[in-house]
Amino acid sequence: MHYLYLAVIAAVLLGVIVGFAAPDFAAELKPLGSGFVSLIKMMISPIIFCTIVLGIGSVAKAAQVGKVGVLALGYFLLMSTFALAIGLVVGNILHPGEGLQLDPESVAKVQEQASEGEGTVDFLLGVIPETLVSAFTEGSVLQTLLVALLAGFALQKLGPAGEPIRRGVEHIQRLVFRILAMIMWAAPVGAFGAIAAVVGETGWAALRSLAVIMLGFYATCLLFVFGVLGTVLWLGARINVFKLLRYLGREFLLIVSTSSSESALPRLIAKMEHLGVSKPVVGITVPTGYSFNLDGTAIYLTMATLFIATAQGSPLGLGEQISLLLFMVIASKGAAGVSGAGIATLAGGLQSHRPELVDGVGFILGIDRFMSEARALTNFAGNAIATVLIGVWTKGFDRGQADRVLAGGDPFNEATLLDEHEAPRQETEPVKQPAPA
Repeated sequence: MHYLYLAVIAAVLLGVIVGFAAPDFAAELKPLGSGFVSLIKMMISPIIFCTIVLGIGSVAKAAQVGKVGVLALGYFLLMSTFALAIGLVVGNILHPGEGLQLDPESVAKVQEQASEGEGTVDFLLGVIPETLVSAFTEGSVLQTLLVALLAGFALQKLGPAGEPIRRGVEHIQRLVFRILAMIMWAAPVGAFGAIAAVVGETGWAALRSLAVIMLGFYATCLLFVFGVLGTVLWLGARINVFKLLRYLGREFLLIVSTSSSESALPRLIAKMEHLGVSKPVVGITVPTGYSFNLDGTAIYLTMATLFIATAQGSPLGLGEQISLLLFMVIASKGAAGVSGAGIATLAGGLQSHRPELVDGVGFILGIDRFMSEARALTNFAGNAIATVLIGVWTKGFDRGQADRVLAGGDPFNEATLLDEHEAPRQETEPVKQPAPA
């Protein structure tokens, strides 16, 4: 597996070279990247289902599951609010888009995406699948979450009689991760195609004209991850954020090459368990975070909105900024790991609040891929940090194991990624709850 990630790095560099040397040819390589991401997305629903069912099923009391879930959702909401505030502050300082003359071409496609937006009631009803099986066939993360939660609690209520079912789900999870390991060998090909295509299509022209918002967005994401999340991680768990993110370095590389945090979800689950976070906490927090922990998306929506409004000579007032962006954060639930989902959410929010600004979305399409990478990286870092914190706060965290792993004394063996699920380590077993009085 070490050779696989060296191959991914080489493929990314080769993709950049081909993108600049032969842009027309490079643009035709886009299906390679799209195909690899599609293969990864194919595995997301079964992975989330197995992880949540086993996570809930391994907890003796339903109250503990509720405690973890409520704590996680409260934390996600608080951090999204911080991300929103930081994005607003930086955006109002930089004034991205000042002096630009937008050339909104191909706006019809964006407006079509915006017109497909749905209201709150439709969104909530959409969480309920038509059938128990359609949640998996339609690829809806929230529908899969609902079915998995119901199955997990039902398995819990069965008690000893549900043990054969729990073992069956473990076998299915083993099969799913084995298939994933086979898909991962195509990562270099997917990374090469994706990077080559985006460099070939965009070049340097768009990057030069939009340098302010690009660099400002990256700087804001770094400030949030290392300033806000790093401080919270240290205060809440006494863990150095640099050590934790270094431990997840290869997952970040995978996200950069695919521009989707979904591609690293299975590995995040395995690595968090290896770090010492209990299975119930990982099984509930990680999949939920992929739908509700949208730190990077919140920052992106903030800065992109201010950029579009300023560039068209129609800057937003503070009240408009807050109401519009809160709407966008709510509307984007369930799309955190999907590459390109932010652009549709941006268009939908502008269409509902300031329709005259939607045309400006067409200009930002050229660099959305680069911003999508930063969004995905920030969301992923936020989910990893949240999982550790929730584990500490619910006493589902093995401090000794974490110290050994982060110090390099117990490295994560790439060759045994699946073994983390086939034969879980003793240290990653759920922390036993005290017997009721």
